[in-house]
Amino acid sequence: MVSVGNPCSGRTTMSVEKYSTFKPVKPYFDLVRGALGDLVDGEHFFDCVSEKIVYEVRYEFPGWPRIIEGRADLIEAFRGYGKHIELRSANHLTKHATDNGQIMVIEYDVHGRILATDVRYNNRFCSSVILANRRIAHWRDYMDFLAAWHALTLKAHS
Repeated sequence: MVSVGNPCSGRTTMSVEKYSTFKPVKPYFDLVRGALGDLVDGEHFFDCVSEKIVYEVRYEFPGWPRIIEGRADLIEAFRGYGKHIELRSANHLTKHATDNGQIMVIEYDVHGRILATDVRYNNRFCSSVILANRRIAHWRDYMDFLAAWHALTLKAHS
């Protein structure tokens, strides 16, 4: 397991302010940015994403598309995510690199709450990330669908 410190150490706060709308998802963005380290350019997760990214989820989830193409559409999708789920932390990062670091597999957990019901949200992810030209070119995501489903369908805080 790899621990990640402050991924933005020594960087300016310009991107932090630029993406302040995405504060509910910040722990996820910080974890991913830290996991990719010097393999990508950019301060914030969205700065590290290629304009032509393909972001693919390997599960059906109501309201979330299976494939998102393009940086602008990915930003809009995460804007919606932050309206429904607020993350307080992301941890338990494990990362595996192959192809001279151009392919990364990262495993991690996220913890937060469903905003509409205040139900706890804890989930596990495994993401396969392909880098090209120091940007995220392709993202393939796997998650514990059952954990998400339970959190979104419960009515009271658990």
